[in-house]
Amino acid sequence: MTIGAVKFFNSYKGYGFIQPDDGSADSFVHISAVQAVGMTTLEKDQGLHYKLETGRNGKASAVNLSNAS
Repeated sequence: MTIGAVKFFNSYKGYGFIQPDDGSADSFVHISAVQAVGMTTLEKDQGLHYKLETGRNGKASAVNLSNAS
């Protein structure tokens, strides 16, 4: 699992980005991944554990989100 912090999330538009702690490229996160784990939104600088999954469009996005303590 990757660890990172929410860089930006807009619940109205339904997407945002997570900045990984390892300094790699930001990870896209869709509202469906947030809702799939029972969350309604993400807050700026919120710490998260997540996995990257490649979608049908060939782009990677964050899934299996959980709060990082």
